[in-house]
Amino acid sequence: MRVRAIVIRIIRQFFRDKRTLGLMIVAPMFVLFLMNLVFNGEEYKPTIAVDKNVPEVVVEKLAKSDADLKELTKTTARKQLEKQQIDAFMEMDEGTPKITLEGSDPTVNKAVLMAVQKAFQELAPQTQSLQLKTTYLHGSEDMALFDNFGPVLIGFFVFFFVFLIAGVSFLRERTGGTLERLLATPLKRWEIVVGYVIGFGIFTTFQASLISWFAIDILDMMMEGSFFYVLLITFLLAMTALTLGTLLSAFANNELQMIQFIPLVVIPQVFFSGLFNLDTMAEWLRSLSIVMPLTYGADALREIMIRGSGWQEIAQDVYVLLGFSVLFMVLNVIALKKYRKL
Repeated sequence: MRVRAIVIRIIRQFFRDKRTLGLMIVAPMFVLFLMNLVFNGEEYKPTIAVDKNVPEVVVEKLAKSDADLKELTKTTARKQLEKQQIDAFMEMDEGTPKITLEGSDPTVNKAVLMAVQKAFQELAPQTQSLQLKTTYLHGSEDMALFDNFGPVLIGFFVFFFVFLIAGVSFLRERTGGTLERLLATPLKRWEIVVGYVIGFGIFTTFQASLISWFAIDILDMMMEGSFFYVLLITFLLAMTALTLGTLLSAFANNELQMIQFIPLVVIPQVFFSGLFNLDTMAEWLRSLSIVMPLTYGADALREIMIRGSGWQEIAQDVYVLLGFSVLFMVLNVIALKKYRKL
């Protein structure tokens, strides 16, 4: 009878907490739906530019392989490689085919080389004596998948743990009565928000710096750019996660409800942050990445760590992350109206 009473009490708790009951059913299906959309996308077709001096027979075979072709001059192709508008450029170098790969994504490199090899195999035996020269604009043939995923993982772990810790900590401040006592003082709402952001921000900055240092120096992750820019991006990601976490904690009544935001807010960002190739997804699905902070953080970290880019290439991502942080801070101030009107 006593066991039965415990079982009945737990069941009643679940039925009282409609949000928990709903998310237990909805969240797993939502994540599975996203995974279905991401992994059932089209096969990636690399974009290869060819110089006008490449033999017509080679161009014809490449056109029939699994690749999209463009005819560009060497100068134009170089610019488009830098902007990641094409994946490779083929030209003739003293009678020998030479292909320059953008190089920052090993899976794309593999797709390009497979398409080229397929084209040359169909040309045999005419091209048996030809040796394909391969160069890399970024990275190298020894570049591991972890080097490509690493910047995204740094951004994700910084964002995830700061979001979780900040949200739960702010929730405890509220449920423990600390926030209520602060609201009883002459402090304005924006002062409370700024104070919490700066206070939590000191520790999140330390955490983001430590994670970046560990990944680059201890795990020997590829690092071509400035470590200062890596710290800047991880700091901005941490601040975005901090302000978003404190905002959403205003709509949770306990730690369990705060954790429930993870499959709805954090996990979807993984699929659109560049960990998976967005070009294989439907266009409407790709457009969702615009509203996801991790997309901009991961893009900037890849630019810095893999391509060695500077301020000009990451400036837009920096401004967007700053915008997210300011927006969430303003919404935090508005959310506090439910506790005190000032």
